[in-house]
Amino acid sequence: MESFKNQIKTQILMKFILVCSSFFAISLCVSVLLLAKTKIVELRYSPQHDVSESDPTTADHLVFGIASTGTSWPSRKQYIKLWWNSIPNITMRGCVFVDALPHEENVNNDGSLPPLCVSQDTSQFLYTYKGGLRSAIRVTRVVKETVALNHSGVRWYVFGDDDTIFFPHNLVKTLSKYDHRLWYYVGSYSEIYEGTQVFGFGMAFGGGGFAISSSLAQVLAKVLDSCIQRYPHLYGSDSRVYSCITELGVGLTHEPGFHQVDLRGNIFGLLAAHPLTPLLSLHHPDHTDPIFPNMSTKTSLQHLFEAVHVDSERILEQTVCYEKQLSWTISVSWGYAVEVFQNNMLLPEVLRVERTFRQWLVGNVLRGIYNFNTREVHPDPCKRGTIFYLDKVSSGKDGIISSYKRDFQNCSYEASMSKLEVIKVVTNKLHLDNKQTPRRHCCDVLPSNAGNMMEIAIRECNYEELIYMN
Repeated sequence: MESFKNQIKTQILMKFILVCSSFFAISLCVSVLLLAKTKIVELRYSPQHDVSESDPTTADHLVFGIASTGTSWPSRKQYIKLWWNSIPNITMRGCVFVDALPHEENVNNDGSLPPLCVSQDTSQFLYTYKGGLRSAIRVTRVVKETVALNHSGVRWYVFGDDDTIFFPHNLVKTLSKYDHRLWYYVGSYSEIYEGTQVFGFGMAFGGGGFAISSSLAQVLAKVLDSCIQRYPHLYGSDSRVYSCITELGVGLTHEPGFHQVDLRGNIFGLLAAHPLTPLLSLHHPDHTDPIFPNMSTKTSLQHLFEAVHVDSERILEQTVCYEKQLSWTISVSWGYAVEVFQNNMLLPEVLRVERTFRQWLVGNVLRGIYNFNTREVHPDPCKRGTIFYLDKVSSGKDGIISSYKRDFQNCSYEASMSKLEVIKVVTNKLHLDNKQTPRRHCCDVLPSNAGNMMEIAIRECNYEELIYMN
């Protein structure tokens, strides 16, 4: 009998152990599943595990959406050809969106231009802005239709007009500062205070071009049509894109290298005092004078790109140095022009934009107020700075040498200035570091026995070096 009781106790104990073991196993499985689930969630929000995502951004990662029309494309394509596929060994991606194909357009594309895409019908959308063009809705949807091209490996979508001149290498350099996996809306506003105030300091002006990170663009494309329905009263396409991005809770990341160029006439002052940032775009070439004298608009831009191809990151970078013996102030806008002032100008004054241009629209006072510091042009041409425009640029074992020829004026100068005909500038190729705060370079006037030539060397400033007439 006693042995039977012990057998019963043993069976009960075994059942208890089995139940406990099963409970422990279930608990362990649940814990493992929860941990696994947590780990999966972490991976979804931590894309750094993808090695390809950590590779440097290149032009291969950009896709362009360019707004045009069948009427304007035949004349405007000369501007696109300046920069499209301008980076060696890179085939750029994107499309030019037109309302209808030009009649004379040759379908055979040698790669010097992007392909043409016919925009989708937008007649179902309401447009109520009086005096505007309802084509603004079609241009707005360029964002959606560019994403729908479904290119692979896209990090950034870049948008502009058919008269927007981009500088692709500098675009890549600038956009690589930002994580494309996050939501970014990158661009700049107009030069005119009134225009920026009306349309908003948070809006990227479309003619200057803007970029949207691929992660944001994918979401924006899905909701864009519903946003368009809420904004029939707006004027332009960039206002609609901005409004929809704002509804998604994203603000503008301002990059001053995008230039809307809402100016007319001679934009020398704007180019000669370019801000300390890579040049990303220029707009409205048909509304401004050729940037080099005695050239057509197309030829002058081609001439600028001769320097761009040699050192894109340095183009228009302003460097100021002083010739102590003659008390001259020398401003170098690399790859474009050198301006020599026959007096001591303090650096902050040199950096102001000279108002060589006319305002975009005549009218009230606000239309002549700009979003940057300006200085007036001296009424006497002979008391202004003497300008030397880019002649040629070359790269060799001794560095990059650019020469600038004097734009002669019928003025009576001092002997030292009257003899000066050429300024030669020596540099090394500029490699901007996105991890460091940009710092203006310094320059030295080199000794020369040639009375008609001055030589300048541009270099990095020393640690505590100041730029002034010492």
